[in-house]
Amino acid sequence: MLWEALASVLLGLALAWYAARKLPTRLPSRQVVLVTGPTGALFGAFLTRSALGPVHAPVILLGAVVIGAVVLSLLLRPVHRIRRSAAV
Repeated sequence: MLWEALASVLLGLALAWYAARKLPTRLPSRQVVLVTGPTGALFGAFLTRSALGPVHAPVILLGAVVIGAVVLSLLLRPVHRIRRSAAV
């Protein structure tokens, strides 16, 4: 159980680092992203482990990554584009 928690935190941190690197203008500060990713992944591992039990370790880590990505996606801000009308 301890290694699953550690692995899910590391996966969440890697996911958050990748998101902060690829989408810096659409996310809040880097510190918020780097805390939210591992937290979401840890919650995802807990939720998946509670639903499936301890014997499905790869699926638990997959659930951690999916829930971590969902939590990180909640931080995304919309893209502000200037729209020009055809009449101008």
